[in-house]
Formats: sequence, structure tokens, C-alpha cells
Amino acid sequence: MLAQQKQHILTLINKAITPLLSSGASTLAVTPTLERPRDASHGDIACNIAMQIAKSLKKNPRELAQVIVAELMSQPDDIISSAEIAGPGFINIRIKDAAKQAVIQHILQQGADFGKSTRGANAPVVVEFVSANPTGPLHVGHGRQAALGDAISALMTAQGFAVTREFYYNDAGVQIANLALSVQARVRGLQPGQPGWPESAYNGDYIKEIADDFLAKKTVASTDGDASSITVTASGDVDDIDSIRHFSVCYLRREQDMDLQAFGVRFDHYFLESSLYSDGKVAETVSALQKSGKTYELDGALWLRSTDFGDDKDRVMKKSDGTFTYFVPDVAYHINKWQRGFKKAVNVQGSDHHGTIARVRAGLQAVNAGIPQGYPDYVLHKMVTVMKDGAEVKLSKRAGSYVTLRDLIDWSGNGDIATGRDAVRFFLISRKADTEFVFDVDVALERSDENPVYYVQYAHARICSVLEKVGHELVDSVLENAQTLDLSMLTAPREASLLAKLAEFPESLERALDELGPHQVAFYLRELAGEMHSYYNAERVLVDDALLKKARVALLLATKQVLHNGLSLIGVSAPTKM
Repeated sequence: MLAQQKQHILTLINKAITPLLSSGASTLAVTPTLERPRDASHGDIACNIAMQIAKSLKKNPRELAQVIVAELMSQPDDIISSAEIAGPGFINIRIKDAAKQAVIQHILQQGADFGKSTRGANAPVVVEFVSANPTGPLHVGHGRQAALGDAISALMTAQGFAVTREFYYNDAGVQIANLALSVQARVRGLQPGQPGWPESAYNGDYIKEIADDFLAKKTVASTDGDASSITVTASGDVDDIDSIRHFSVCYLRREQDMDLQAFGVRFDHYFLESSLYSDGKVAETVSALQKSGKTYELDGALWLRSTDFGDDKDRVMKKSDGTFTYFVPDVAYHINKWQRGFKKAVNVQGSDHHGTIARVRAGLQAVNAGIPQGYPDYVLHKMVTVMKDGAEVKLSKRAGSYVTLRDLIDWSGNGDIATGRDAVRFFLISRKADTEFVFDVDVALERSDENPVYYVQYAHARICSVLEKVGHELVDSVLENAQTLDLSMLTAPREASLLAKLAEFPESLERALDELGPHQVAFYLRELAGEMHSYYNAERVLVDDALLKKARVALLLATKQVLHNGLSLIGVSAPTKM
């Protein structure tokens, strides 16, 4: 049901119950809810408002339902066809066919905008995701972040928010130092496991690739297109650890950029952790925390009283050796987000970051800068297990210890990047972020109903095939005259189911946004594809009756549009042929 139709019915129900409430419980606060009955034979909408208010009014719910139904049916209505009472006081409402069919005209009129809203009121939002350390290729966990973050960004944009996609480069700290030492060891001709190989070194083949290019004095440039992009020429000097570090970081930033481009993910802004130190933001944050009175010194270290803000224990901010713990720059970074005008921020991170939430939020509260307690929002995802040829894949020769995102794209498309990208994106958002996910490459390669992305894309391609047989002339005529088409013949059971599912699209996007759960979009698309395939198998479009043919072409065009809209939100293509 379309949102405006739902609101119309809610208005009528509220009108019907107002006299009841004013006579017996004027302060009773109730909000009627409408749901689809599990059994379609019970009607199109079910409402339990009579049972909600019965106890407070000390009346029989069926008697209250009778009063409400009588009021609903007292005047002719363009949407409600009938209303009846079921069980202890449920009100089952049936919608007129014309009201159900009207969704087609709404979809064809709004096109790519169907499902969008202005609820965000252009409020600025920063969505931070991937944010990988530039110490190696992106792994499948980063891929899940990329798919989730990009889809959440698209959802928020579609709902009227002004979204900035941001990548936070952790280009400072121990891991970067280990990267430089790893490359330096390779430059000296050492290999993993040999005497002199650093204990905390990275062992993948990509380290040797960096070392070879460093010795060749090559020039590399990150390609993210941001002001923070860098170009570095290697010195080739094995003892020049600074040159090795700068070259290695730039080299891997470029690698990650290329992986993200292959995945179809773009960012509006790249933020360097190192800038928080060079710009004095970390020092300012520590000073603000000290001035707040929420810090203390113990055993030569500086501590934050994070327990004052709900953390399970106080946290070290500055260690006895003078270095900061990793959550301090995180606090500085989020203060910076707030100062840039982002009153709403969403972080998509792995579930291993769960422990940082309380301490980052504690730090943000302690600086007393007016930042709300729940800032920022977090979407934490669990690990991805990759299966291929019936067995778990744990290693990538190039990465050394994990499956890379590029591996997964390549395998899932059998070498075709576009196909692999579609499969990986769809699969990685097809489950709730907080559930572990098994990515079966064999399933991703199947061209059958068992492959969810193929199943949805084939529904779109199937419609395109039918429309091609119908011919451009008739299709163009239907589109040009969509608002005056006679759709009254679309009353077959499968048509009614398909119409109802199309009307749910805007509401499904609202639910997905409320939950920050793009898996809802994937669920919806699979259900819509299922309705489409069932309709295709039940009814013919190329019929002799000209009016029925036009109506069914309009239904297919509307379904094609919604499939396209939904797939685009999750970054998956809508092919015309398969």
C-alpha cells in the first residue's frame, strides 16, 4: 500500500476512535498500526486498535470494533472497499482494486525517484567505512564494510540526507612502522622465516612487489582524487627508512584505491590519521580532556575517567612512554567530524571494534562540547567465511594470510569484474551486519534460483525480454499515456500480489534506513523477484485483448523500474539480458 493511502486509512481510524477515547479515557495515547494479514483471504490490512483500547475503556473489543467498522463504512471511500471483524476484535480491511492499481501510475510518473523521500531535510551526515590501515590489500571483511557503507550512504541519500562518504586512513602508529620494516627486510633480500626477518613483519608476496619497485626507484601515486592524495618517488636506499615508509604507504593506498574502484565504491573525502597529529588536533583533545577534570595520572600514565560515562573501566590515554593509545586520535577525529557540521555520523566497522565504542563516546562526552551521548552511530559487522570448491579458503598467496577482496571479485565473476562485483556486493549485504556470513563462491557462479543475485537480475532481464517482444511502439505508448491507462483488468491473484509488493518499496526503504540495515533492500528485492517470476509463469502479456495487454505492459514497466531502483541502491547492475 502506498504511504498516502496508508495515511488516509489511519486518519479515518483515528476519526472513528476519537469519540470513544474522549468519552472514556481522554488522556489515553494510542497509535493505530496497520499490518498485512498472513493469510491473504483475511483482507489486505489488519488493525488491532480495538483490542489496544478495550482494557483502558473497560469495554469488549469486538463491540469497539463494531463501532469503528460502522464509522469506516459510513461514507463512500476511494480506497476502502470493505471492513469486517475477526476473532477477538481484529479489523480486516479490503482495499479497492483501483487503489491497488494506482501504484503503477505512481511508479511510472516518479521513475528513478520512486521510493525516495525528503525525511532527511538535507541534513549533513558523514558515513565512515572501510578505513583500512594502508598495510596490505583489502580483505573480504573490508569488502563487507564497503558494501554495507556504500549501501547505507545510498539509502540515506535517497531519504533526503546530504551524505559524505569518508575513508579514514590509519597512516600512523606501530602497524605502519612494521610495514616499513617488512619492506626494508625484503629490500635487503630477506624472506619470511629467515634469520633477521622481523618478528611482526607482513609476510605476503605484495611486500616483495613493493620492495622491488622501491629498489627500481619507481614513482607511485594514490588515485583517490582527494586533496590528501600523494605522489612518492622511491629513493632506492635500503637504509632510508623514511623513504621506504612513505613509498610503501602510497603504494598500498594506490592498491586499495584500485580495489575499491573495481568494487564500484567511491569516497567523497579521505582523512589521514597523521593529520590529527600534524594539525595539533590530538594535543588539543588531550588538553580539553585534562581541563574537563576527567583525567588523572597513575603509574606514569594519563588516564580518562571513562567509567563516569558508562565504560566498564577507566582507560589509559597516554602511556608511560609518552605515546597515545589508539582511542585518543579516534576521539580527536570525531570531534573534528562534529566541528565540520556533521551532527549525525555513522561508522561501519568490524565487530572487533566493539570495545572502542564506550571509550570513544566517553571521550566525546568528557570534552563537554555539546556532542550527544549516542554519537556516533555504529554498524558493526561480523566476519566473512569464504567457501570455494566445497572447502573453506583461508589464504591468499599474494596477501599471505587472508582472502583479498580482489580475489573474491575475480572468483565470483569467473574473471569478469562486473559480474563478480555484482555478486559480491549483493551477497555481502544480504544478511544482517551483526551475523556471521558464509560466502559460497560456487553459489555465486550458479545461474539458477539458488543464486540470489542471479535470481533478482534475471527478473529484470526477463521483463526486458518480454518488452522487446511487445515492441517499442506499444511500450512508448504505455509510458506516454500511463496516467490515463485503464488498469481495471489487473485483478488476477498474481497481479494483486505483485501490485502489493511494488507498493511496499518506499516503506521497505524507510525500515532499512531506521535499522541502518541495507539487508532489508536485498530481502525486498528477492521477494519482488519471486512475485515477478510467479506472475510470469501464471499470466501471458502478449494477449489479444489490447486493453489488457497495455495494462500488463504497464505492470511490467513498473516492476522493472522498482527492481532497477532497488538494485542501484546496493550498487548492483540491472542487466537487460542474461
